[in-house]
Amino acid sequence: MRPDLAQSYGQHRLPRYTSYPSAPHFSASVRELDYQAWLKSLDGQQSASIYLHVPFCRSMCWYCGCHTSVTKRDDPIAIYTAGLRTEAYLVAEAIGQRQAISHVHFGGGTPTILTPEAFADLVGSLRYSFAILPNAEIAVEIDPRMLSNPMAEALGYSGVNRASLGVQSFDPVVQQAINRPQSFEQTAVSVERLRHAGICRINFDLLYGLPGQTVDSCLDTVGKCLELYPDRFSAFGYAHVPTFKKHQRKIDESTLPDSVERYLQSEMVADTLVDAGYVRVGLDHFALPHDNLAVAAKQGRLRRNFQGYTDDCAGALIGLGASAIGRLQQGFVANAVSTRDYLARITEDRLATAKGYLLTDDDRYRAEIIERIMCDMTIDLSETSRRHGRDPDSAVVDHSRLESLIADGAVVFDNGRLSVAGGARFLVRSVASAFDAHLARCGATHSAAV
Repeated sequence: MRPDLAQSYGQHRLPRYTSYPSAPHFSASVRELDYQAWLKSLDGQQSASIYLHVPFCRSMCWYCGCHTSVTKRDDPIAIYTAGLRTEAYLVAEAIGQRQAISHVHFGGGTPTILTPEAFADLVGSLRYSFAILPNAEIAVEIDPRMLSNPMAEALGYSGVNRASLGVQSFDPVVQQAINRPQSFEQTAVSVERLRHAGICRINFDLLYGLPGQTVDSCLDTVGKCLELYPDRFSAFGYAHVPTFKKHQRKIDESTLPDSVERYLQSEMVADTLVDAGYVRVGLDHFALPHDNLAVAAKQGRLRRNFQGYTDDCAGALIGLGASAIGRLQQGFVANAVSTRDYLARITEDRLATAKGYLLTDDDRYRAEIIERIMCDMTIDLSETSRRHGRDPDSAVVDHSRLESLIADGAVVFDNGRLSVAGGARFLVRSVASAFDAHLARCGATHSAAV
């Protein structure tokens, strides 16, 4: 273990590199007409993926970094769901064909805030507008505190075959500090309901670095989760950005762990999961050896997108809903963030495009380098540069950072191949950042490296 490296590099503000460039670089220069043209050019011989954003919750978790709002009423949710169905139709119309879809992911917010009937209708609309493949993965993010039996049955009926359950922490002190009371029993009942509905691929999402959290409380949470034996875990570091997420100001900053404590929490969680038979995938995912994610990592097919690590190799990602981001060959496109602006566009039969980013050849070059470092912990820079027609010497942007990481034993650079050292996996974002040509313009908007 290398707590010395955590202390040296832990406070650097860095992107999570779920895209390159990251979202702060998107601008209004990408317009609705651009997106229409991009959709029209989709290759009908390749499958695409869909991400749907549901920006509603019944209460606000103070750690949350997502675009969501609290509603106690069902009417805004019903109106928004109708907008999603309309947008799906508009996007399909712009494509001009029933695009094959290999992955569907419902994120939030809380997607299961929809009524069971509304969720089933929404999936039916997707199947009408797109050609969802028979073996497609359909995944839903779930708040175990509000998963009813009828909703679990509706998920199974609709073809959902993967569920990601938010756990974060079972420590009552931490739960109180983040405004998320959730018992182990509630989580266990939700898992039972999902499996009874035929949804057997289960993910648990954990957080470390939360207020009042300790190594012992992290390990206690992991121990309880292992009793339910999910297929996958994610263990993300809490990103404290109260300047951009005002509800995070309710968190007492004096109770937040420092970079060394965060490092110890993350590594002890990782060691426990590996000892329990899970394969460490990338930086912060863990999967049973037979799981698709572990297999993709072993075969060098691991990818990274806005949900984290994935085995989704589709050539395009279509974003539906307020603040949803899509990725096509030409670049990124993001919908209007507020539900009001989003619905105003959709009700006018317009795409909800608000901004985006047109990729350059240099962006594509650096995006591949960063994704392979994030996924594989190694890259042949000479070979990658050759394929892009680039000089390998031009790859590094921040020479001082990379040289420092090499000097500290976190990185090995030999004969054109760069590798993250075994004990420095937690610094992979720091390694990737040395190749980021955009970082200097918006570092303050990102989370701590450890």
